[in-house]
Amino acid sequence: FPGWGSQSSKVQIHHNTWLHFPGHNLRWILTFTLLFVHVCEIAEGIVSDTQMKSRHLHLFLPAIIGFVAATVSIVYYHNIETSNFPKLLLALFLYWIMAFVTKTIKLVRYCQDGVPFSQLRFCITGIMVILYGLLMAVEINVIRVRKYVFFMNPQKVKPPEDLQDLGVRFLQPFVNLLSKATYWWMNTLIISAHKKPVDLKAIGKLPIAMRALTNYVCLKEAYEEQKKKVADQPNRSPSIWLAMYSAFGRPILLSSTFRYLADLLGFAGPLCISGIVQGFQDTTNNTNATEKDPSNSYLSSEEFLRNVYVLAVLLFLALILQRTFLQASYYVTTETGINLRGAL
Repeated sequence: FPGWGSQSSKVQIHHNTWLHFPGHNLRWILTFTLLFVHVCEIAEGIVSDTQMKSRHLHLFLPAIIGFVAATVSIVYYHNIETSNFPKLLLALFLYWIMAFVTKTIKLVRYCQDGVPFSQLRFCITGIMVILYGLLMAVEINVIRVRKYVFFMNPQKVKPPEDLQDLGVRFLQPFVNLLSKATYWWMNTLIISAHKKPVDLKAIGKLPIAMRALTNYVCLKEAYEEQKKKVADQPNRSPSIWLAMYSAFGRPILLSSTFRYLADLLGFAGPLCISGIVQGFQDTTNNTNATEKDPSNSYLSSEEFLRNVYVLAVLLFLALILQRTFLQASYYVTTETGINLRGAL
């Protein structure tokens, strides 16, 4: 199905990359969050199931299927985006609607059964309702902006000028969020560099946004704005610092945010390890474990986080996320510094 779409509307570009649909980064962030919530739902179901005398597959099997479906959805979206055929997003839009409706019904049923808000399963279901609703909103925004259904004149989007230039090999601004975070698009260059020395031709030209002239114009415009603001004030002169902040402040703030998030995730390691040690001590002291009542299979957040295996998985994910944010901070800082020096 995506293959047929790619043949029907092929974008003629020289690079194996794509045009981003509206809300591209938000969609990836929401999908990654949805995958993490599914992992928590699977873990909650397995932990609840292990505390019972018999097996109850309904506690975790639907969550596993939901995890697979969310993974397939982002792969499906990736293929549609590379082929630039937004009409196929209608199938994904219908899936979000059905998922939102079924999770809402499940949440309402929990409320009718008197499940307290403190129970983890209730919280997970509520978060999924919000995530599916936001993903629906992202799809509606794509329909509104691209006008590919219910509109007589759909929007025609041309690929960026850099993607039409064979000399540009730096594709970081044009790949998807996962490839940006992992620098996956550089594998081709790394493999070729492993086989033979890299020359300037293999590196290629800089994208337009990273060239010194582009950044000079951006800084000059910001400085001209400063001159207009102080034109009526004879005692004040335009500030180059404010001009630099106006032209390059946004990526600097983004880099700082990434660094703060990485530093906050640094606390996850000691906390998880402390919980794991405490959990093993509790297991050693309490040899006679009590079975859970099948009629009350709901697990609280506190009980969930006391499980040592859950803490081990959280520690693993937190370390990966910490390094990802840290590398993103380094990258944005370095790129912004190069652009600012070129502009000056």
